[in-house]
Amino acid sequence: MQRFLMFALMVGMLLPQTMFAAESMRVGVFDVDASPPVGSPLAYDPTKGIDTPLSCRGIVLAGAGKPVVLCVIDWIGISNGGQTVFREGLAKAAGTEPSRVAVHTVHQHDAPRCDFAADELLSKYGLGGVGFDLDFARDVVKRAAAAVKTALEDAKPATHLGVGSGIVECVASNRRILGEDGKVKYTRWTATRDPKIRAFPVGTIDPELKLISFWNGDEPIAALTYYATHPQSYYRTGLANPDFPGLARNARQQETGVPHIHFTGAAGDVGAGKWNDGAKENRQVLADRVAAGMKLAWDSTKKSPLSAEEVGWSVEPVVLPLSEHMDEAALTKTVEDENAKPDTRWYAAKNLIWLRRCQSGDPVDISCLSLKDARVLHMPGELLIAYQLAAQEHRPDLFVAMAAYGEYAPGYIAPEIAYSQGGYEASPGASKVAPAVEGVLMGAIRKLLGSQ
Repeated sequence: MQRFLMFALMVGMLLPQTMFAAESMRVGVFDVDASPPVGSPLAYDPTKGIDTPLSCRGIVLAGAGKPVVLCVIDWIGISNGGQTVFREGLAKAAGTEPSRVAVHTVHQHDAPRCDFAADELLSKYGLGGVGFDLDFARDVVKRAAAAVKTALEDAKPATHLGVGSGIVECVASNRRILGEDGKVKYTRWTATRDPKIRAFPVGTIDPELKLISFWNGDEPIAALTYYATHPQSYYRTGLANPDFPGLARNARQQETGVPHIHFTGAAGDVGAGKWNDGAKENRQVLADRVAAGMKLAWDSTKKSPLSAEEVGWSVEPVVLPLSEHMDEAALTKTVEDENAKPDTRWYAAKNLIWLRRCQSGDPVDISCLSLKDARVLHMPGELLIAYQLAAQEHRPDLFVAMAAYGEYAPGYIAPEIAYSQGGYEASPGASKVAPAVEGVLMGAIRKLLGSQ
């Protein structure tokens, strides 16, 4: 035995040290066009044309277990069967599991929506394709899957991780303005023309934009940014466009030459209303301000070596509590009502699918990407900013970023107190979950982030 150990030691000294190094990470980047054809439905209007192309982009992480795919699309939302089809398609292309795929939207409003389950339900009543262009959406999934496969094949070694942050000035403001009675008195929409409402204080926001980057030595592979604000400057134009966060992202990618993937954080009650009266020139003004925050985050980036052992992916499936206003009989009646407007029947179908999922215990995946001391939470719905701030407060020792607008079916997800304060975000028309949702989601967040 002693001779064998001596021999093994000698062999180890002679062999290249790289053979004993920790497995390295690899990162691939993908980006495909997600602009709808003219005549197909946007969220609120038919597509008249393309102002600025929409994209479906993301990264593939390989080297720490099965690949992880992060994807974000310049659409308003992807719900129910839309999430299923996208995640399964991208997972198959990457040779991984759907639970290791996160699909989000930036939530622009002059952009498409997607829910294959709702479309399947409506097709029984001759309304297939009323909510979105089915063939177009499936084509985006197909092209994105092909791009994911190529990205994995062409993935570069990710030897270093970068993290940075920057304050975004004069963009975000809270939409919920409370009166003396603690109830919502005014809603400051993303475009607010009333100077009296614009004049109220900024309110609760997260002014910090967070940036995570992957590097192959001194070569940047990709930059991922996270910022919480509704992305609307103005909309209902019929011209597909990625609005000001997309313009900022595109400008930074062009300036740096680095693929840039941008996620919207917990922006359910945050918008640009204090700084935006809806004037068209404000779109570029807001884009420039977000781009300036992205630059600050890039310039403040601190790099450190990255190994596969420092990368993790964890998932916490949760069943969200259904709002008591969700009525299966009433929704079914609306879906079947030939005299109801097609859009009304579309929303009823989407909500009916969600109701049945909640009743059957069909969970939503809450996931967390761990990168050394950085954590990225992948969340459903239009989360209010309180969730993002609470996650950061729970682990102040970590660099915590959040991507919301994953599973879109729940609609707005407010903290428990907001449901007693009134306002749009917690109203039956906006939120499809019960006040108890805060306990469910915060429990998942705390579990995924771990204890201090």
